[in-house]
Amino acid sequence: MTDKKLSGIDLIMALDNKIRNVRTSSFDISFGELANKYREKELIIQPDFQRLFRWSEAKQSRFVESLLLELPIPPFFLIENEDGTLELIDGLQRISSYLHFIGALQESNLILNECDIIPEFNGLSYKELPTALQLKLKNRYVRLEIVRKGSDSKLRYYMFKRLNTGGANLSEQEIRNSIIRILDDKFNKFLINLSENKDFQICISTITEDKRLEKYDQELVLRFFSFKNNKKIFRHDIADFMTEYMESVSDPERDDISFDYLREESIFKKTFSILKETLGEYAFSRVNERGTYVLGFIVYHYEAFTLGIQKHLQDIDLSNEEQMQKIKKELGLIKRDEKFRQITTGGGKNTKKYLDERISFVEDRVEDVI
Repeated sequence: MTDKKLSGIDLIMALDNKIRNVRTSSFDISFGELANKYREKELIIQPDFQRLFRWSEAKQSRFVESLLLELPIPPFFLIENEDGTLELIDGLQRISSYLHFIGALQESNLILNECDIIPEFNGLSYKELPTALQLKLKNRYVRLEIVRKGSDSKLRYYMFKRLNTGGANLSEQEIRNSIIRILDDKFNKFLINLSENKDFQICISTITEDKRLEKYDQELVLRFFSFKNNKKIFRHDIADFMTEYMESVSDPERDDISFDYLREESIFKKTFSILKETLGEYAFSRVNERGTYVLGFIVYHYEAFTLGIQKHLQDIDLSNEEQMQKIKKELGLIKRDEKFRQITTGGGKNTKKYLDERISFVEDRVEDVI
C-alpha cells in the first residue's frame, strides 16, 4: 500500500499496464464445431472438471430445450494453451449437457425429460429428433471468450477466479483445484497425492460421502499446511485464508514463500502415522458424556491434534511402543477433558484465539508424556 494517493493519470497508467499484459479475443462458434473440437482434442475439458459435471438430467434437458428455443445463453470462457488447444474454464455444465445429449461423452446418451416449455420433447433422444432440429442444435452459436497464450498468468488466474456465471454450486476446494493450475499445478497435485495417504484416510474416514465428493479431504490437507506454515496471518475467514496460502505457494513469481516438498511430505506422513496408531478412525471424533467415542468428524479436533503434536514431532518415536501407548492414553484423556470440549464445540470457535488455545492445549498435554 502506498503512503499517498495516486493521481488520476497514475491510476490510468497502472490500469493500462495491466491491460497490456492480457491478450483476449472473442468469437462465435457453433455447437457442432465445438463438438468436433472436443472429439479432435482441440477443446480440453480436464478430468477434474468432468467429475464436477453435476447438472441433473432434467436441468440438462432444459438447457437443450433452451438451445432449440434460441434463448440467450452466457458465453464460455477458455484459455489458450501453448500448443494452441483451448481449455475450458467456465461453461462446463452447458457444454457437457450438449455433448451428453449428442452422445459425445463416454456415458450413455441423454434422454430429454422435464422440458417444461415444449413437453413434447420429453422422452426423445438426439437421434429421435427430426433432422431439421438436429441441424438447428449443431448450428446454434455461442460466444467464446478466450485468454490467449502469452498473457500474464497471474492476471489470467484472477480473471477466472472472479468469474461467476452460474452452473453447479462448487465447493471452495473444487474451485481452487479448477483454477489454480493457471498459476502452477505442482502444489495442487502435491495436496491431491497426500490426500490419498492411507493413514490420513483412516483418520478422516468419518467424513461424509458428500464431503468427499466436494474434495473435502484435499481441503483438509491444505488446511493442515496453511495453519502449520502460515497461522500467524490467520484472522477469521478460513476459506480466503487457505486460498491465499495456496496462491502464495503456487505463484511462480513469489520468491518470499518457500515450500520444501520432501520435508513437508515427511512431516505430513509422520503426523498421520502417529494419529492413526493412537486414535485411528476416532482421531477427530468427539467423546460423549459417558466417555464413549461417537463416530463423526469435528474440524476443531482436526486442527488441535494435527497441529498440537507438531512441536513434539521429532521427539515421538513410532517404534517406541511404550511411548506410543502413553500418547494414545493422553490423547484420549484430552478428548474427555471438559476444558477441551469447551474450546472445540459450539459456535464462535473459528477465531485465532480459540485456534491457538486448542493447539496449545494439545501441545502442553503431549509434552507431559514425551
